[in-house]
Amino acid sequence: MRKEISKVVIGQEEVIQHMLAAFLAGGSVLLEGVPGLGKTLLVLALARTFGGVFSRVQFTPDLMPSDVTGHALLDPQTGEMRIRKGPAFTNLLLADEINRAPAKTQAALLEVMQEHQITIEGEAHSTPQPFMVLATQNPIEQEGTYPLPEAQLDRFLLKLHMGYPEADDEARIVRAVTGGKVGHGLDVSQVRQVIEPRVACALQETCAMITVDDRVVDYAVRIVRTSRTWSGISVGAGPRGAIALVRLARVGALLAGRDFVTPDDVKELAMPALRHRLVVSPELEVEGVTADDVLGQILAHVEAPRQ
Repeated sequence: MRKEISKVVIGQEEVIQHMLAAFLAGGSVLLEGVPGLGKTLLVLALARTFGGVFSRVQFTPDLMPSDVTGHALLDPQTGEMRIRKGPAFTNLLLADEINRAPAKTQAALLEVMQEHQITIEGEAHSTPQPFMVLATQNPIEQEGTYPLPEAQLDRFLLKLHMGYPEADDEARIVRAVTGGKVGHGLDVSQVRQVIEPRVACALQETCAMITVDDRVVDYAVRIVRTSRTWSGISVGAGPRGAIALVRLARVGALLAGRDFVTPDDVKELAMPALRHRLVVSPELEVEGVTADDVLGQILAHVEAPRQ
């Protein structure tokens, strides 16, 4: 899957790796990056690798919750209420510029992200499996946006930063997009389907069964608990932070071909798993210190268990 996605998403190896990790862990991703870096292409390519259905919703200030989840309407022929499912009933949902919509519409994603179901007129409807939300936001332009509340940020398994490509990669992107093509379409025809949706679900179940030693679980908990008392952090990570570390460590073990988790698996994905769960104090934020900087200090401080 990683190899096929890399055919059309040039560079961004770490983002691809981490997005795959979130997919196999059954979690959702908040992707931060300026426009034009290929975020939609990335999700399209992932959907194609397992034959999944892809939906994209552009979040705007006038977007209503029912525009995302769906709604009930009266069938004039039968006189009965009929459920019209929204774009959230898919395998991969791209919530583009999620911070452009007001809190009420953002909250429409909470149930589907947590429980993989949507309640319409009191009736719960399950989404297709596997299911994943990938929400994007622009870190530069903040005018007219509605910052995601901490409770919703905590629902995302990972927060990824998508930066500008290297010079060679950018040249390859330009050649690939402009070579003998009219317009600027998203071409994922090179990407082959390598598994089926049921196999993707089986992979997620396999990850959930990988052995995690109690000492590794304790290590993840100690990292999270240290973040709550660390100087320079106003709000530390909650229990979902430790849960995310263990879930992602299992995926790291699987990707490395192991049936057991090591402390290094926890450390490898600690940054994207925890950066959105911390609030850096205003004093450090003014000095340009980021959550990643503080997390690096915490990971260096908390002693990993030894074999």
